[in-house]
Amino acid sequence: MGRNMDVLLIAPGDRIEIYQALGKSQSALETPVWAGLLATFLRKKGYSVHIIDANAEGLEANEVARRAAEVNAVLNVIVCYGHQPNASTQVMPHAGRIVRAIKEENSSRKVIMVGGHVAALPEQTLREEMADFVCTGEGPYTLSALTEALKNNATDYKEVPGVIYREDGGVIRTKPAKNVTKLDEEMPGMAYDLLPMHLYRAHGWHCYGHDDKREPYASLYTTLGCPFHCTFCPIQAPFKEGESALGYKPSLNSYRRWSAKTIGDQLELLAKNYGIYNVKFADEMFVYHKRHVLELCNDIIGRGLDLNTWAYVRIDTAGDDEQLELLRKAGVRWLCPGIESGDTKVRDDVDKSFAQESIFTTIERIRKHGIYVIGNYLFGLPEDDLNSMQKTLTLAMELNCEHANFYSAMAYPGSQLYRYALEKQWPLPKSWGGFSQHSVDSAPLPTNHLTGAQVLEFRDWAWTTYFTNPNYLAMVERTFGKNTADKIRKKATVKLVRNNVPVK
Repeated sequence: MGRNMDVLLIAPGDRIEIYQALGKSQSALETPVWAGLLATFLRKKGYSVHIIDANAEGLEANEVARRAAEVNAVLNVIVCYGHQPNASTQVMPHAGRIVRAIKEENSSRKVIMVGGHVAALPEQTLREEMADFVCTGEGPYTLSALTEALKNNATDYKEVPGVIYREDGGVIRTKPAKNVTKLDEEMPGMAYDLLPMHLYRAHGWHCYGHDDKREPYASLYTTLGCPFHCTFCPIQAPFKEGESALGYKPSLNSYRRWSAKTIGDQLELLAKNYGIYNVKFADEMFVYHKRHVLELCNDIIGRGLDLNTWAYVRIDTAGDDEQLELLRKAGVRWLCPGIESGDTKVRDDVDKSFAQESIFTTIERIRKHGIYVIGNYLFGLPEDDLNSMQKTLTLAMELNCEHANFYSAMAYPGSQLYRYALEKQWPLPKSWGGFSQHSVDSAPLPTNHLTGAQVLEFRDWAWTTYFTNPNYLAMVERTFGKNTADKIRKKATVKLVRNNVPVK
């Protein structure tokens, strides 16, 4: 019956639960980057590995459990990393159901949960879920050591770094595991051959102008971590223990880079073996280290790869003309700056400070090089009120970027904002699913001036206002064609069901 693998990696995620109607065909289906990276790391250590991408395949928990029984792995790993740092928490309901289904099918199967959310709240995760172990760091060295211990029939796991588990009615927490520092050597890319590459699709906006070519698609990291300290972001949560084990000061965030050659090798493999054209650099901070950007762009150009790539940037690190020119030549056609708020006071309060005029000059400079812009906006930060949120929407409409993301502020576990919300005793979502931006139970954080319901109501209204704005639709039609503008008009008619906004 069984394949008797060493490790089974499971990527959870119920996209209908998370995105409602948008999850059927409009949301992206992204490659599970951390599952792919962990697979590569473990393979290089000599372990046999299998991956189940439950999110991409649309698998219910009982279906995952059945497949897990067929794989019959020594260790079953639920990889609770999202496709952006804020998306880890929203996969927890589905992840928990998968753990329960696996344990109910066979209670002796060993299960560990790893990811940003569980690293932020390891003890709470162990209390809430049926997993045998919870990883307190990023995962690679922990999974390798735990797999070896289980293969040797160990009953004592105290020497496995970076885990928390139950023993004799108590809870044991082991020493931290170090973060991987030799990325090119130990974790050089993702195990694409273990993934259903034919299923992944790009965001709709990523393919404006060629809307029928959203597949195939791939996400990958070129760096790990972020040196900045925005209070609403939990990106460093899975890295902090590993940083401490490496001797980092708590105030210092690590920022690791793969070499241009390693990334270029991945991109060439994706293009030649899988026909990949649409690519996401999933780094939270891609355009930051100038030499890294220039070396990678030159490598891509030298290989003659034809790509449609997008990446995140900050307004104050979005690159000079030299970088932007090379980025466009290397196939980076979209950049996504975190503008967040149109109110300087609101941004300053969450350590996202930059001059107001720099927003306009940065967007203009990016566009000058033929790169489209996705503006990221965030409603409901602690100092937001109705006036400041209106400023944000007004700014968004004035910038008139080729696409815009409108989010509600959430106190994600692992962020300073989460700790602040606990101190203030602000109401948090009643379930982890409520941390999803698009879910029925979405419950944003209140501000010092507004309720969470007011924030969510404004966010949904702002989204509709932006995407039905005649100036925006006219710009889209000029830039990408009437077919794209018509699809946006149709998407703007999709209304999300919200339990936490009063029906009028």
